[in-house]
Amino acid sequence: MHNEFDAIIEQDGDWFIAYSTEIPGANGQGKSKEECLKSLSEAIHLILSDRREDALRGIPNDAIHDKVTIE
Repeated sequence: MHNEFDAIIEQDGDWFIAYSTEIPGANGQGKSKEECLKSLSEAIHLILSDRREDALRGIPNDAIHDKVTIE
């Protein structure tokens, strides 16, 4: 699945710091913009994976689990 999120990037001395406006708590940092975006991407992935796991706990066995695509 392909997803895109906003990344706000600021430079603080030698470091780049980024956060996503759509995913509260997702932050990244790095010595280059690319490293910073990779760090942010990993943080977003971890947060969404954890939220997905939490949301699926306790769902009845007969519930239908499907996907919806937003374009």
